[in-house]
Amino acid sequence: MTDLPASATSPAHSPAGPGTAPAEHLLTLDCPEAPGIVLAVSRFLVEHGSDIIDNQQFGDRRDGHFYMRVRFAASAGESATETLRRDFAAVAAPFTMRWHLEPVSTRRRVLVMVSRYGHCLNDLLYRARSGDLPVDVVAVVSNHRDHESLVAWHGIPFFHVPVTATTKPEAETRLMEIVDSFDVELVVLARYMQVLSDGLCTRLAGRMINIHHSFLPSFKGAKPYHQAHDRGVKLVGATAHYVTADLDEGPIIAQEVIDVDHSHTPDGLAAIGRDAESAALARAVRWHCEGRVFVQGRRTVVLR
Repeated sequence: MTDLPASATSPAHSPAGPGTAPAEHLLTLDCPEAPGIVLAVSRFLVEHGSDIIDNQQFGDRRDGHFYMRVRFAASAGESATETLRRDFAAVAAPFTMRWHLEPVSTRRRVLVMVSRYGHCLNDLLYRARSGDLPVDVVAVVSNHRDHESLVAWHGIPFFHVPVTATTKPEAETRLMEIVDSFDVELVVLARYMQVLSDGLCTRLAGRMINIHHSFLPSFKGAKPYHQAHDRGVKLVGATAHYVTADLDEGPIIAQEVIDVDHSHTPDGLAAIGRDAESAALARAVRWHCEGRVFVQGRRTVVLR
């Protein structure tokens, strides 16, 4: 793989004219490994008067696949972004790239789903409200009304969509109506305790993240922290992953573990687990929305 030329990273080069503030953009791409990928990308950026601010890349020799995430400064304006996209298509085609290019300021439109446990929901709402996450939570869907007042306080639409074994198809149809009407880009299951149909998982593939109360794979089913206590665990963990039709087996994005010992009660483990779940889920949402996650089969590559 060719190294970036010095001119592509030189801070002396100005990507915009005098008095024009440059806009930061993000380019993410992956493709089969081949010579000249980095050279082609860096040449494109130089030719378009751009300065590279940050570049991360990974070539997986085992699978023969290449991943790249470039943050760069370019001329401001919506037309400039469209010009970059149009021109980069010619660079991407010979390498069969999957790619995405957008302003760094872009915020993802997120829908959060929750049941009775509200710790992950509360954490995400706070992080979004404070600007810690680059997202706009546009709606919350729940099969219970427990957190309706919390969501209302944040000024976010709340939708109560009850689910039973017989009404699951109707509930999922209603969910997709909400997803479509709010132009939702990412669905986050913040301890949403319902199994989704294979069809829904397929429709939202790569656009739905779940948090699992375990450092997978372990302690599935009811009362996981009681199971953990009975087994004398020394770590409490949580796993955030993309949702697939294989329950809790989707590509893993982020995991969190916290040390515990024999003195912790099941309730104490559950409290520590809530911290782990909130941290892992927030990290996964951040990495997804910052274009750091690439899905390749059953696994992910995360450029941090």
